[in-house]
Amino acid sequence: MFKITLKDGSIKEYNEPKAIIDIAKDISEGLARVATAGLINGEVEDLRFVVKEDCNLSILTFEDEEGKKAFRHTAAHMLAQAVKRVFPNTKLAIGPAIEDGFYYDFDVEKPFSQEDLDHIEEEMRKIAKEDLAIERFELPREEALALMKEKEELYKVELIEDLPEGETVSFYKQGDFVDLCAGPHLISTKVVKAVKLMSATGAYWRGSEKNKMLTRVYGTAFTKKSDLDAHLERLEEAKKRDHNKLGRELGLFTTNEAVGQGLPLIMPKGAKVLQILQRFVEDEEERRGYVLTKTPSMAKSDLYKISGHWDHYRDGMFILGDPEKDEEVMALRPMTCPFQYMIYNSDQHSYRDLPIRYGETSSLFRNESSGEMHGLIRVRQFTLSDGHIVCTPEQLEDEFREAVDLIKYLMTVLGIEEDVTYRFSKWDPNNKEKYIDNAKAWEDTQDKMRKMLDHLNIEYKEADGEAAFYGPKLDIQFKNVHGKEDTIITVQIDFALAERFGMVYVDKDGQKKYPYIVHRSSIGCYERTLAMLIEKYAGALPTWLAPVQVKVLPISEKYHDYTEEVVRKFRLNGIRVEADYRAEKIGYKIREARMERIPYILVVGEKEAENKEVAVRSRKNGEEGAMALEVFIERIKKEVEAKER
Repeated sequence: MFKITLKDGSIKEYNEPKAIIDIAKDISEGLARVATAGLINGEVEDLRFVVKEDCNLSILTFEDEEGKKAFRHTAAHMLAQAVKRVFPNTKLAIGPAIEDGFYYDFDVEKPFSQEDLDHIEEEMRKIAKEDLAIERFELPREEALALMKEKEELYKVELIEDLPEGETVSFYKQGDFVDLCAGPHLISTKVVKAVKLMSATGAYWRGSEKNKMLTRVYGTAFTKKSDLDAHLERLEEAKKRDHNKLGRELGLFTTNEAVGQGLPLIMPKGAKVLQILQRFVEDEEERRGYVLTKTPSMAKSDLYKISGHWDHYRDGMFILGDPEKDEEVMALRPMTCPFQYMIYNSDQHSYRDLPIRYGETSSLFRNESSGEMHGLIRVRQFTLSDGHIVCTPEQLEDEFREAVDLIKYLMTVLGIEEDVTYRFSKWDPNNKEKYIDNAKAWEDTQDKMRKMLDHLNIEYKEADGEAAFYGPKLDIQFKNVHGKEDTIITVQIDFALAERFGMVYVDKDGQKKYPYIVHRSSIGCYERTLAMLIEKYAGALPTWLAPVQVKVLPISEKYHDYTEEVVRKFRLNGIRVEADYRAEKIGYKIREARMERIPYILVVGEKEAENKEVAVRSRKNGEEGAMALEVFIERIKKEVEAKER
């Protein structure tokens, strides 16, 4: 006899082993029909998993995150089965569930066209109608290898060969289709009816540019067609907000193959937005006691060897020269910290000097892989609101709190504070190559940071293996319109580099001691922040941030002189303005200005010229009618000064 404690606290007792799906049927037939997996003592298990002893069990459905993954993982297998039916010579790679859907990588003679995807999608619906039972079976490693070699699935063979000898390998079978997989999966294909294949792109096998380029097919699946339709509607809205599309249409940035991938060209309007942001951030940092530095964009490899970047980050750096041949090798900087540490070391310091808060708007360079780069979000050269706070142990929590307070203030002004989540990024003790090997320092520093975060009442998730190589960090995360999560801002506690650089201060007792260092970005990477703002506001940036705040439209050539007078007054008052002098109909000019997301469109004609007025059309309120020019100038100045959204 053993007991199973269910999610609601009730208990089921059995005197013989029972599969999770049978326990679900015992609870209710309705639950069994929608069950996708089980959660036993916190571990996700396949519905076929046999329970033999006391445990806590939750039956997962599509409403649960892990249940959704099992459902979509089955959809990925159905995709692979459909592809093999339509294109029998295709070789299978991998096909996991991902957020909002699934993908599968294929080795095909030529990439799939949209017509191919439509055909494959139709075949997936047939597989659902066939109601194929999904069976799990296991083989010893050698038999598993023989099976995949017989099927000429070279990628599956490679995966099995990576497993230790003596390993048991699991497979799933549906009809005549067999795939190497750990699961979990549904019981049958029949419930996966609402599917949509979204796109086909290139993807390197195992994510390495050294390997073959495969074709990756992305798809999504839901239990109901209505939910799929709603999801597709949301995706259409996301496309309208996609900064990579919208930013180009609005003339904020562009790219050019001759310049290179991951090297966006910021156009005048985009450069103006970045300038406004930079001035705003630097002025606020100065108010909070930061001192400005300006350091080189490159340095000798010697500097990076001291910091540890040469050992832990070299693959992500652009190196100038050959380390094997050249006497002096340089590298473009991926971070600012070693440079600011040298500024600290240029003078002696007492505890009375601390904290010292260095701030710098830095151009940084990171050798991102081609598959990772996207618009302004992930690039090879970017501009960071970088900073390092050198402080005593007693000052550490206050300085950490002040750094977070600055970040929260900036996010609130920009209107993004509700769109972010927080991640406490820790080291991975099993990955000694990635991190400075000092377990005690890691645990002590992580304990300190956890207490600080708890004192700040920040709701956060912990993530192993996401720390910087020299210390834990608070990562502020955001998702772009397509659901991809990236870090925009970080605050890090560094326990190691002060000692490496010989950074000391003389304490009250006359002894030299190593300070703590807080690495932080106040608004993160400016390019990434611009991308987020474009998507947040669908290109309609708040007036204080808009590259053009006002557009003046004369009704005809007779009013060009008055238009020029209006433009001059705006510029004298620091208002960013453009005028449209083209001989086009006024309705056409208004429509174009609206497409540019300009906050205020002002029409001037005979009445406005006579009365020194402007006819106001605002993005927020629509037609507002005639207004005295001076009154409108004061209104917009107040709006900009208050940084209204």
